[in-house]
Amino acid sequence: MKKILVSLAFSLLFASQMSASFMLLPMDVEQQNHLKAYGITYWVISNNVEAWWLLNYRGGSFAFPHTLVFEKECKTRGVSYEVIPDGAFNHILSEIAQPEVNMDAVKLEKAPKIAVYTPTDAFKSQRGDDIQPWDDAVTLVLTYAEIPFDKVYDDEVLADKLTEYDWLHLHHEDFTGQYGKFYAGYHTHEWYRENQRLSEEIAARHGFQKVSQLKLAVAKRIKEYVAGGGFMFAMCSATDTYDIALAAEGSDICDKYYDGDGPDPNANSKLDFSKTFAFKDFELVMNPMEYEHSNIDSHYGRTIDPEQDYFTLFDFSAKWDPVPTMLTQCQTRTVKGFMGQSTAFQKQYLKSNVLVLGETKPMKEARYIHSPYGQGFFTFYGGHDPEDYRHYVQDPDTDLNLHPNSPGYRLILNNVLFPAARKKERKT
Repeated sequence: MKKILVSLAFSLLFASQMSASFMLLPMDVEQQNHLKAYGITYWVISNNVEAWWLLNYRGGSFAFPHTLVFEKECKTRGVSYEVIPDGAFNHILSEIAQPEVNMDAVKLEKAPKIAVYTPTDAFKSQRGDDIQPWDDAVTLVLTYAEIPFDKVYDDEVLADKLTEYDWLHLHHEDFTGQYGKFYAGYHTHEWYRENQRLSEEIAARHGFQKVSQLKLAVAKRIKEYVAGGGFMFAMCSATDTYDIALAAEGSDICDKYYDGDGPDPNANSKLDFSKTFAFKDFELVMNPMEYEHSNIDSHYGRTIDPEQDYFTLFDFSAKWDPVPTMLTQCQTRTVKGFMGQSTAFQKQYLKSNVLVLGETKPMKEARYIHSPYGQGFFTFYGGHDPEDYRHYVQDPDTDLNLHPNSPGYRLILNNVLFPAARKKERKT
């Protein structure tokens, strides 16, 4: 009842002011809090008020009807805004519609329901502590931007709960069942042992003898979710290990340290790349003590100076390629790089249908990639934390109050808002 009354109040406010003026949230350098601007826009459309995403207009600005409620919320969250007459807004739309300018206006109609694949509250240590010794960039930015999300994990995925969500995020997860290949450095640590115990417990509960079998089953359910129209966004080790798990179906690629017996010595020759989303022709790193899963990742051998580690976003035609244009909206085309267990992707291992959204040119590596799959889409974003160049295990969480204009975090939120776009704009 409360939700109905709130929606009714918004509808009345909207009806009374719809012909008066619009609010523009500039997303260029004039915006004092880019990240929370996404949260404001999400909040507006979640209250059944249509918004506009003005692609390539002042950094990818947002606009929606002006109300005192919306204005107060922007002030409360510290988001810059401009109130403009409806005539001025129509002039902006006319300017954007000109065929010679690389801009477009996309309507945002329905707030996507968001799930983050991460250990749920039930996946805790016996003391009740969170056993994850690292942060999750997407969880951090969703919380900071005040965009609601649910946590789902293996139990929920295998129970087909993904059908309830429009958008799914995968972060620091090892879908190969090798626990991040952290054995050499961390197998004596309590968090590592607890993670292994709880993972084996879940596997057994679902009738699997090994965690690798559990994770493969989860990966295949996620694949079905995307094929059916879902949006999947992955970062760090969830990118390459997801495809590795799919390609290695039917082969044991885990050493005894991870599942009690040795791997198939011919595992590399048995990889089936027809099953993967993004990668092909890669080779596995079979050394169980090496902190790397395959040669997809360009982490090792990178010679670039951290101070010079930037990646460049490609420019796309807003009117002809609205999807990649939405995903690359930013106040800058050059974004500071950041490392992770999977930092970037060597281009020779990308499938031909995969679109590179951002690259580190000196290293000839892709940092940010995207492609449709079935009726849905996937996006892989290399690295762990856009505002922490090297985020080590057990480092403190990043405080986004210190980074309200982060270009790297903006790219995450582009993906979060992307499913809200009118369906005709999402076709590729």
